[in-house]
Amino acid sequence: MPMESKVPTDNPRTLEAWVKLLDGLRVPVPKHSYERVMNAINDSRRSLRDIAELMQDSPALVLSAMREANHPANASQAEPAESLEIALNRLGLTRTRQLLLRLPAVPEDDIPPVLRQFLMISQHAAQQASGLFASRLARLWQEIHWGSLLFLAPLWPMALAYPKLLDAWELRVIHKGEEAAEVEHELFGVRIMALCQAVAEHWRLPRWVTQGYRLLLEEREQLAQVLSIAREDDLLAQQHRLDEAPGLRRWFNEPANTVLLANNLALAAQVGWDNPHLLRWQLLTALYLQTSLDDVQQQVHQQAAASARRHARHALFHPAEALIWPWQQRRPHPDMLAPPPPSSEDLGRWRTLCQDLLAQPSRFTNAVHLATHARDALLAGGMQRVLLLALDRNSEVLRVQQSAGLPKQADAVTLPVADSKLLQRLLSKAGQLRLTPDNHGQFAPLLPTPIRALFRSEHVLLRSLAVNDQVLMLVIADQGGKPLADVSVQAFGKTAQCIERALAVFGNREA
Repeated sequence: MPMESKVPTDNPRTLEAWVKLLDGLRVPVPKHSYERVMNAINDSRRSLRDIAELMQDSPALVLSAMREANHPANASQAEPAESLEIALNRLGLTRTRQLLLRLPAVPEDDIPPVLRQFLMISQHAAQQASGLFASRLARLWQEIHWGSLLFLAPLWPMALAYPKLLDAWELRVIHKGEEAAEVEHELFGVRIMALCQAVAEHWRLPRWVTQGYRLLLEEREQLAQVLSIAREDDLLAQQHRLDEAPGLRRWFNEPANTVLLANNLALAAQVGWDNPHLLRWQLLTALYLQTSLDDVQQQVHQQAAASARRHARHALFHPAEALIWPWQQRRPHPDMLAPPPPSSEDLGRWRTLCQDLLAQPSRFTNAVHLATHARDALLAGGMQRVLLLALDRNSEVLRVQQSAGLPKQADAVTLPVADSKLLQRLLSKAGQLRLTPDNHGQFAPLLPTPIRALFRSEHVLLRSLAVNDQVLMLVIADQGGKPLADVSVQAFGKTAQCIERALAVFGNREA
């Protein structure tokens, strides 16, 4: 069985570096699909058309075959193969078998969830394209089907290598409404659409794929003009405005635009059926099909249900599930939900650790030993990221004593107290600040830059710890950026009291 390709851990920052990295990755194939196709290849009675039909259920297999067939070393024709059957005919059985032997085949549950989600979105897009456009443009159904399935393919290896980056992008851009350009340059160093276009061109994916990215990047003005027409309530008024702009009408009626429409319908539906982004693409689809918005919405819902019957998988979200939800309900990002409360086992460990902190005489041999115990108690109480900082002897600088759940560079953080009025306030006397979405805009800018970088979250607890009214430590903690669970907030407060008691007992022993 082929070995799974090694996933890199560094983060490219340029278009060229991203293309090189993604080009070197092989998207894993579900083992059951791999074995079914391999058995067909080894069966002399099966035709290339039979093999192509079997490969359809595995987008990763389709991508690998198309990339191989369109590679300059294998493609004698100038134009890339527009369908899987053409690609397999170019390769032949022998090279197709050799290709499969190089691919990583793994149990479906071993494929990263973010990658599995993207593959399912692509399958949903292909279903939307087939149901909405293939019968209307029957002669071009293969271009419509394969272009729609492969449109998001440049993101598949990224979802394998950097699932957390794409997850963070979804949370911040889609759910929190941050500026896409700023987030993408911060996370990836480049714009997502530009990266997808570069990868699609490098792989020589079907022409309709690259044409869709060119439209999004270079022809947005025309798209905005068409959307303005699509917002007209009167279908006759729409046609009249298109007739007055024949060049715009020809541009919009290009068959290749079906690929773009289908993928944006599938992507936008991931958030919820009642969102402005989805409405825009439904309006554009209605204009393209010269029908009403109500008719398009009904068709889109039917195709979503059809896709769910074929493509829905355990532990993945399919938009068809939301068709029975209240209309305005949105699918929350997992990081927008409070984590489950600590288990009984964790709470038992938390109680034991707190008892150790309260023990007299002190059980700790030095301050680092005490801080390590305090960190472990905070983690057992439900915190996922923790930073414990101690004041130096002159009370001028905070230095990290212990951390958990944060990058290694967190241990080197030093915070001059004079540089932050918020720190000065927290260190003037024992107190607690809880960041929430309501007060984040007020307090986050006041946090020292290293803390803002480490705790990019709207849900953070900051607490200063004092002995005899003199602040000695600052604790910063959260639950991985998610909303804070009430039981964990209570445990945090009680743990802080235990740490203060441990500092007092330890200090008395030293005295």
